[in-house]
Amino acid sequence: MERPTYEQRAQTICLIILTAIAIAVALKLFSTVMIPFVLAVFLTYCLKPLVDFQRRRLHAPHLIAVLVTIVLACLLLFSLGLLASAAVSQVVQHKDHYQAQIAQLFNRIMNSVHLEQLGFDITNLSESLFKRFTNTAGKVFAGTISGIMNVLSNGALVVIFLIFMLAGKSTRTTPTTAVRYKIETQVKRYTLTMVLTSGTTGTLVGLTLSLLGVDFAWMFGFLAFLLNFIPSIGSIIAILLPIPVILLSPKMSTAARILAIVIPALIQFAIGNLLQPKLMGRSLDLHPVAVLLSLIFFGAIWGIVGMVLATPITAVLKIFLEKFEYTSPVANLLSGRTDIFTTKQNT
Repeated sequence: MERPTYEQRAQTICLIILTAIAIAVALKLFSTVMIPFVLAVFLTYCLKPLVDFQRRRLHAPHLIAVLVTIVLACLLLFSLGLLASAAVSQVVQHKDHYQAQIAQLFNRIMNSVHLEQLGFDITNLSESLFKRFTNTAGKVFAGTISGIMNVLSNGALVVIFLIFMLAGKSTRTTPTTAVRYKIETQVKRYTLTMVLTSGTTGTLVGLTLSLLGVDFAWMFGFLAFLLNFIPSIGSIIAILLPIPVILLSPKMSTAARILAIVIPALIQFAIGNLLQPKLMGRSLDLHPVAVLLSLIFFGAIWGIVGMVLATPITAVLKIFLEKFEYTSPVANLLSGRTDIFTTKQNT
């Protein structure tokens, strides 16, 4: 077989880059349809074991098993919607109270620093910093909540996609050597592991904060559940989010405040660094830098939902890329196997 020339490889790489740019633009333009579709794909892999269980163990017909699974999925989406709306209403209800406490905190900090000796107007500086802080925090919170509510509002479209995918799912056994089998195995393992570990993390964080008397405890537990789907960055954000509320709460003692910060951090560390790797193993085979770049890329085009879906989408892309000679070097880069390139140069 004739080996491709340097010019042919260069043309192929340029075409791949242009195709990737075109796909990124298309994903951004058609995000209102693509986000529910991709969510439905991963929900299908999550719910497929439940359909198989009903068919094999309970001997239920395929249509009945799919309908029962869809009802459970709808109840889950409805429950998440209620939790999100309750959390938003709770925050809005106590907004003025916490704004006043933040303003007092800023005034205390400014008075303790003694900036008036340097010629600064403490009152104006404190008000300016307070406005900037509240505006930034408000934008971040509003963006996060709008992203979550946008997904939940498109729940009907997700359910429609989910019905057709589960109903049209082939009942035949996929050969273990097929690419489809490898994709299904990795995505199913990833999604089930993330749902299990994220649910455990959110429940433990919410329960801990509730027992320690932190306001909005279960809202922070719910956010910890959602943010845990974002590798590395999500757990850090989940730890930092309740800190202002903990520090500003007048009812909590110093010991309770320390425990409210330390215990959720230990829960995130134990589940994210000890339990999750054991359950997931090296099934995704992605380098941390590749995961970070995928978070940035999909976060830029799809927002917080894109950051949640970035890792499994990148893992699926890697499986496809490693099957072709021209794109296998890109798959090796995603896995962090750069020694392959040095080996080829030496030979």
